[in-house]
Amino acid sequence: MVTVMNDAEKTIPISMFNNGMADEIFEDVRRSGTKIVMKNNLAECVLMSPEEYCRINDEYNDFKLLMLAHERMANFDPSKLISKEEVDRELGITEKDLEGWEEVEIE
Repeated sequence: MVTVMNDAEKTIPISMFNNGMADEIFEDVRRSGTKIVMKNNLAECVLMSPEEYCRINDEYNDFKLLMLAHERMANFDPSKLISKEEVDRELGITEKDLEGWEEVEIE
């Protein structure tokens, strides 16, 4: 993060927005990527394309799911597994209840 903030080409003073240069700034973000808006010599916000935001957000969510999977596997106890039949019995689900439903694919 410090490296990005020290890169002068990636920083934009907030005064550029105040001077009506938003269109040029947004075009620069589309053309060359993420920009950091500086206010009083401090990073105020980060500008990026919606696609880049979605990509980063997807990676973050994938990482959280991976960490959750690792945590669950670390605490996995095969002796506590419950069969489908036992779950159905506990929930009162019968084969007749499931008739007419399509098979669900779980990823």
